Amino acid sequence: MTTPEQKTSRATGAVEHEPAAAENNRSDTVQTTLNGVKKAVNHVERNPVVAHFLRATERFNDRMGNQFGAAITYFSFLSLIPMLMVAFAAGGYILASHPTLLEDIFARILSNVSDPTLAATLQNTINTAVQQRTAVGLVGLLVALYSGINWMGNLREAVRAQFRDVWERNPDDKEKIWVKYLRDMVALVGLLIALIITLSITSISGAAQQTIINILHLDAIGWLKPAWRLIGLSISVFANYLLFFWIFWRLPRHRPRKKALLRGTLLAAIGFEVLKIIMTFTLPKLVSSPSGAAFGSVLGLMAFFYFFARLILFCASWIATARYQDDPPRAEGNPPV
Repeated sequence: MTTPEQKTSRATGAVEHEPAAAENNRSDTVQTTLNGVKKAVNHVERNPVVAHFLRATERFNDRMGNQFGAAITYFSFLSLIPMLMVAFAAGGYILASHPTLLEDIFARILSNVSDPTLAATLQNTINTAVQQRTAVGLVGLLVALYSGINWMGNLREAVRAQFRDVWERNPDDKEKIWVKYLRDMVALVGLLIALIITLSITSISGAAQQTIINILHLDAIGWLKPAWRLIGLSISVFANYLLFFWIFWRLPRHRPRKKALLRGTLLAAIGFEVLKIIMTFTLPKLVSSPSGAAFGSVLGLMAFFYFFARLILFCASWIATARYQDDPPRAEGNPPV
């Protein structure tokens, strides 16, 4: 015969058993969900494009891509000072050979600047630029050459760090200092030539395109405007392609696979064009406020240099981590995937 105490104990045990069963069911549901998420993530990671992106990101981070990008940004911004000195000297030569232009500038300063002290300071500065144009130009050229060579050396080392099979340097990577500086100077001259060619292609094609539109009277046709923009964008991407192709082909010590080089260069060219478009829309907004008018252009320029350096290094990592079926066996430090 069951006593009341036994009935109460059984009822209490049944009540305690129900929450435990519900808790176990919730745990099983959570574990099943986590397993499903893990399977989905693994399935996505097995995709060749996603796997390549993850390999490139891992190499970029392991080989201090962010730190190298910051160093390149610093040297890029530092190189602007001697370039401004050269531009200052060039302006002095122009004003010295055109006295009427110099007098016109002085007249505009006196008419637009209400403070006499500030106007006198500006006139003295312009006179100093004209009188010391040769010394300023020579010093600017020498400093620009030195800073430019060091900038190229940092860019070369950063790109080579992404391309090496093993992160550590080997004896073949060591060079005599005069060979290093000579190589960097030649590379700097080559980069300037590539940059001039790139800018020339962009400007000449843009002017020719506008001339053709005006001659044929096509500017009034509205539906052709997107086509012209697309053509101009394609020409700009092609010019970027030439610049990045020279960087990825010339700076690494070992030549990458042609297929990886061509695809990685295209990725860099498109990314650089996107970066230029973003900076074109964001810079005017930066300088619209009073504080932005003072520091917006400087911050925008530093941001442009930084993202430009990161783009170069990430695309170098992307090229170095490309895997194809016919690849030869790789070194132990970086086995094929």
